[in-house]
Amino acid sequence: MPGQRKKPKKHGTLATEQLDAVADLFGVLSEPSRLRILQVLQDGEASVGELVDRCGIKQANMSKQLAILAAAGIVDRRQEGNRVVYRIGMPLVFELCSLVCGSITERAWQRAESLSHSPTSASAPPTRRLK
Repeated sequence: MPGQRKKPKKHGTLATEQLDAVADLFGVLSEPSRLRILQVLQDGEASVGELVDRCGIKQANMSKQLAILAAAGIVDRRQEGNRVVYRIGMPLVFELCSLVCGSITERAWQRAESLSHSPTSASAPPTRRLK
């Protein structure tokens, strides 16, 4: 039926250690600057300097964020002369981001759809947000 959501596929129960590992991964991915770094690395390897330039993140913060991503196994690093080059070490993160973005988009469309069919939507004045 159109408009009906599929039930998510049920997975087995996770052990506490597995739940902790999943929470840790999502914690690492919860920082927007880290997602920005991953987005740049999706195009290929980059040195710290290149990442600083392309992400607009200060050198000290970039090094900190890269260390967190590397400790989680999300990025790999290698020495190339006197510079360090990073690349994606866990391509799965892009699938996760795609799933999340797809879900956010779907929810936004559903919300817009429900608001457009609301009996008060045509007659109610727009609400103002307080800043």
